Amino acid sequence: MMSTATIAPNAAPRARQLAPRLRLTTRGRVVLMTLAATPLVIAALVIALNSGEAAATLESGDTSFVYVDVSAGQSLWNIAEQHAPGQDPREVVAQLIELNQLASADVFAGQELAIPANFTR
Repeated sequence: MMSTATIAPNAAPRARQLAPRLRLTTRGRVVLMTLAATPLVIAALVIALNSGEAAATLESGDTSFVYVDVSAGQSLWNIAEQHAPGQDPREVVAQLIELNQLASADVFAGQELAIPANFTR
């Protein structure tokens, strides 16, 4: 004996209504927004860090230099006090190291140093 089953016309829509609806919780929204925003933040940081390049040159139309030879026993501190008496010697020494591209504050007799003309008296 064979049996047949009939499906009522209302059975299919009821099955759809019983299916769980997808609900996004607050925590889920935070995770989703964080995942979506992370690549944008990283891209903005990369662009900001790479676009801020500055090119420093020693070429300047209004800056002139005085060249001095280091005497025996002289230090950068002595030269800074001698050529820029009204300024803090620590700052002048730092500027002289940077300007002359010195590895340290050590200088030797006979070495020629460039000193900005606005430091000299």
